[in-house]
Amino acid sequence: MSAYGALTAAGYRAQARDTAALFFTFAFPLVFLVVFGLIFNGQEVEETGRPYISYIAPGVMSWGVGNAAVFGIAFTLMQWRRDDLLRLIRMTPTSLPTVLASRYVLALAIGVVQAVVFVAVAMLPLFGLELDSRWPLALPVLLFGITAFLSIGVIIGSYADTPEAVAAIANFLMVPMAFLSGSFLPLDMMPDWLQTLSRVLPLRYFNDAVSASLTGNGSLGDVAVGCGALVGFTVVFAAVGLKTFRWSNRT
Repeated sequence: MSAYGALTAAGYRAQARDTAALFFTFAFPLVFLVVFGLIFNGQEVEETGRPYISYIAPGVMSWGVGNAAVFGIAFTLMQWRRDDLLRLIRMTPTSLPTVLASRYVLALAIGVVQAVVFVAVAMLPLFGLELDSRWPLALPVLLFGITAFLSIGVIIGSYADTPEAVAAIANFLMVPMAFLSGSFLPLDMMPDWLQTLSRVLPLRYFNDAVSASLTGNGSLGDVAVGCGALVGFTVVFAAVGLKTFRWSNRT
């Protein structure tokens, strides 16, 4: 078996065995969907006349998928480095791209399943999400979004040396980003300066592209711009992540 295959299989087994973490990976964004879905049930955004669920569901889903990608790779890299597994891997012919690729395919699989489960729940009569005919475009958007947030997770996992540090840094980035990017409240309700500020955040583009593809709340141009922006963020974050990556805490 190749190094990539062995690392991917080991990562899959570790994910499958950690049932608690796997459960909350899927349940966490659903909690926000239920809370906001019940609070704003049947209501419309005054500025646009569109139902709240068409804003909240795509935004919460994007945040949940991105959150899982960040935490998944960050915790793994921190743990492997702390246990000296990365140092042992480095002593083999296994390259850094191989290590990251093995985690990337797992993050993609989890993210896609997360999205499918989330959308299925959001379409229940209780919430009433209606999909637009161009919903298949959400798949490439998910790919670009997961890639961008995985790159952020690599940076966090390279700096943090403890689980507490990973959680603190990741939450410090992801929670404010959710509010500033329109995941929990429609950006149309926010001041103009806050909407402008949100344009420097990758989650804003992830939200916009997912919303445009799933619910039609936006144009095909919004999908293209969102994907392009996520690619740009990925290039920047990946460059920083590769530059700061550490194989061991001893170095």
